[in-house]
Amino acid sequence: MPRPPVPTFALNFYNTAVADQLRSGRKTATIRLGDKSPKYRKGLIVTVLCGARYGQRDRIFDAVIDKVEVKQLRDLSPREIEHDNPELRRTEEMAHFLGQLYNREVGEDDIVTVIRFSQIVGTSG
Repeated sequence: MPRPPVPTFALNFYNTAVADQLRSGRKTATIRLGDKSPKYRKGLIVTVLCGARYGQRDRIFDAVIDKVEVKQLRDLSPREIEHDNPELRRTEEMAHFLGQLYNREVGEDDIVTVIRFSQIVGTSG
């Protein structure tokens, strides 16, 4: 039986500290600044990668995108924030975190995309 196709999209995480959160299942979402819905959609198979930008990256696992939701940062729930970063709960904390990540001021009016994903386990074939 042929192997399933290799994913052509990736979810890149440049902070290597999240690798353990990903592997343990504590991180099951990513919140990205801007509307990323044209790139990521429900059912898409992606490779989750972790490592330095423009450097070597570790393949953590393949995943399926469960849900993609675009909203203002102020409308994020504490649970959505926790699925992205288990250390955070409040929108103000997420705004600060995203500001550091994107190296710019981020406010509660900014548009974000919540991408929920699940690890694909096992193999077929």
